[in-house]
Amino acid sequence: RVRPLTCTETRRGDQRVVHSLGDGTVHVSAARQNATFGFSAVFDAGASQETVFEGSGMRQLVELAIDGFSCTVFAFGQTGSGKTYTLMGPLTQTQTQLAAPGLLGLMQRSFACLLEQTQSCGSDLVLSASYLEIYNEQVRDLLSPGPPCALPLRWSKTRGFYVENQLSVDFESLETIANLLQQGSQRRRTSAHALNRHSSRSHALLTIHIRSRAHHLPMWLPQPSTYPSKQGTLCFVDLAGSERVKETGSSGELSVEANNINRSLLALGHCISLLAKPRGKRTHIPYRDSKLTRLLARSLGDSGITLMIACISPSSRCLSETLSTLHYASRAQRVTTRP
Repeated sequence: RVRPLTCTETRRGDQRVVHSLGDGTVHVSAARQNATFGFSAVFDAGASQETVFEGSGMRQLVELAIDGFSCTVFAFGQTGSGKTYTLMGPLTQTQTQLAAPGLLGLMQRSFACLLEQTQSCGSDLVLSASYLEIYNEQVRDLLSPGPPCALPLRWSKTRGFYVENQLSVDFESLETIANLLQQGSQRRRTSAHALNRHSSRSHALLTIHIRSRAHHLPMWLPQPSTYPSKQGTLCFVDLAGSERVKETGSSGELSVEANNINRSLLALGHCISLLAKPRGKRTHIPYRDSKLTRLLARSLGDSGITLMIACISPSSRCLSETLSTLHYASRAQRVTTRP
């Protein structure tokens, strides 16, 4: 998704170096750089939030999660490229003043789609949500009351990596889940720097758990063990933006945060590069290199269905970061899973 040039970029006289060529291709042309990339879909600056929701396959992802699959969507890109806006809409929303319906992001649209589908299934589905952030390599619960404290990340043979003592809240209405999203997002770590007034300083993961209630079967049928209830998940990952410390003018705590963010994104990129290799040539995938890759191990590995939305700026000033994001997304596109 290519965002529009900002007022600051226009005033500064930045050139527009990214052009969408239609049918899923994007072209980058600058003084010494000419490159074309192909993706399943490309959304240019004029694309509405609704267009992105319908054109990215998000609706199908919601339906697959209801069917019991483990589904993940993550937004990736440099700081200030529009990741949080794509997932959540404008940052000015509060619990009393929501954004205009047309500006709502993929998350709110998916919640509405999910609740619509579950109402048509009757009361067979139980929905719950958990919301975490990874800040300076610590996992913190964004929904539990009181100041956020670090939670341990464990591994078990049956569950894989999981967060111990994480709060999961049941919900049945759009209002409840929208409030949980709002409440959690306001507790998330953000800071201002030279590239972004509201830069996310943590990776945030909101997971919707969808369980189908086990049915009581007639006595003459073999009993439940042969009819497991389905459990699907829909996980939204808003990654903190990759950034160059000299561009953002960060120092002290901000630069420590930036180094931790970049290190975990590098670990994620490394896992994706190895997963993109043909199956026979794969070596060990180092999920344990960061908390982020541990929590995304299922989504990236064999059991998940994953959508990556790469967000880029069209400005000539961001050229190297934009190319790096496009290369990252091209590698991710070569990863195939068998969910």
